[in-house]
Amino acid sequence: MYLVPLAWIYVTLMMAVAEATNDNGTVLGAIVTFVLYGLLPVGLVLYFMGTPARKRARIKAESEADAAKAAMQAASNPPETRSEAAADSVAPVRKEP
Repeated sequence: MYLVPLAWIYVTLMMAVAEATNDNGTVLGAIVTFVLYGLLPVGLVLYFMGTPARKRARIKAESEADAAKAAMQAASNPPETRSEAAADSVAPVRKEP
């Protein structure tokens, strides 16, 4: 997975070395070449390649947080243990007088 970005960093490093050792080249030009052709594009590619893994980790963390929250609510609200009959939730229908 990291072989292509590693190879690209090597290629840009060699480009920077060639520019720095050239008669018309400068060290500043070599640094700019390495950053703009090497580090910046590789960083973006690796960031985009890691997006699915970050999404999976975020979803997993949210589900674990929801499970912990549900467990805390269940522990703080024990079920009622009274033996009374449940009230009828529907009112009886009466005839009008």
